[in-house]
Amino acid sequence: MRSYLDFEKPVAELDARIDELRALAASGSDIADEISRVEDKAGQALDELYSALTPWQKAQVARHPQRPHCVDYINALITEFTPLAGDRKFGEDEALIGGFGRFRGESVCVLGQEKGATTETRLKHNFGMARPEGYRKAVRLMEMADRFGLPVLSLVDTAGAYPGIGAEERGQAEAIARSTDACLSLRVPNIAVIIGEGGSGGAIAIATANRVLMLEHAIYSVISPEAASSILWRDSTKAQEAATNMKITAQDLARFGIIDTILKEPVGGAHRDPQAMIQVTGDAIAQAMNDLRPLDGDTIRRQRRQKFLDIGRKLG
Repeated sequence: MRSYLDFEKPVAELDARIDELRALAASGSDIADEISRVEDKAGQALDELYSALTPWQKAQVARHPQRPHCVDYINALITEFTPLAGDRKFGEDEALIGGFGRFRGESVCVLGQEKGATTETRLKHNFGMARPEGYRKAVRLMEMADRFGLPVLSLVDTAGAYPGIGAEERGQAEAIARSTDACLSLRVPNIAVIIGEGGSGGAIAIATANRVLMLEHAIYSVISPEAASSILWRDSTKAQEAATNMKITAQDLARFGIIDTILKEPVGGAHRDPQAMIQVTGDAIAQAMNDLRPLDGDTIRRQRRQKFLDIGRKLG
């Protein structure tokens, strides 16, 4: 069953009307023309709505519960995927999935934050908020990938690193910093895709990549709009205003040079046609890999470091 966001109410009403008409048609009523008319109206309403989304509305779309998650991309794009567990220091963190497999025949290392799709899986994956052991696992796998000359693919979808006391006691900030450094030190290509939320250091820890791709209605920011609102105005109800001022959309970030490519989503968001969105993403990843494949290790690392130095100089 499709879930609608608050601002999609006009479309939800039209879709409900279509369902009613289809039920009547199934009982023998000849109303095909009426169904077609309402479908056209619903499609037009969706087009108009999604052609002018505000940053806050994009944040809602990026968090849509039916949006394809990390495991959906892995299942569709990666064959022979073998997940690896544990950081060899403390334990396993299921918020961050990591392993090796084949992307269109080429061996790759895959990292990704998984939010979960049901209550059970959301709790299992801690809503995609990794603890220090998750980032230390990422470092372990990136070092393995570098040793064996395998490209690294990161699928980013997190509200941020887990802020719990235990995570802080085990060195959350240090783990994020070391993961970021591991990204920068790779002599193999790494490609990051912001598939939903790219939140704070929790995202950048695996997204410091040669190429950063971002879905059209995803968001990427140093802090969530709600947290920024609470800090700046001590009022979480101003999240909409914060989202507008923070420049969190793919369009803003492409303009600033923080991301490299915007991946167009199906009308109505990636959740309306997950298979099409995953196919577009796979094609973009393949193109990025083809662009980087001819480069030697030193050039790959130098270009990546220069990319982020340039961002700091431009925006500093």
